[in-house]
Amino acid sequence: MIYSLIEAESEGEKKIAEILKQNFSASQIAVKDISGGCGAMYEIFVESEDFRGKRQVQQHRLVNKALGDEVKSMHGLRIFTAIPEEK
Repeated sequence: MIYSLIEAESEGEKKIAEILKQNFSASQIAVKDISGGCGAMYEIFVESEDFRGKRQVQQHRLVNKALGDEVKSMHGLRIFTAIPEEK
């Protein structure tokens, strides 16, 4: 797996980014706490070949499934997914 971009700063962001790294062959992962630092709401971006051929809702379900119990402790979650451009 190659990670060209992994953005995470807080402990919560790092934990979520690590879970995503373990579950996806992602070229980009970005996790941001958008709750003012309390860890109640996150914005997540994952770019991965794992999403190729899947609808957006299926991609988001994969992210939710990967996060498992972590999602239960969150107030909200914004998920953005993408498929790498073919070169």
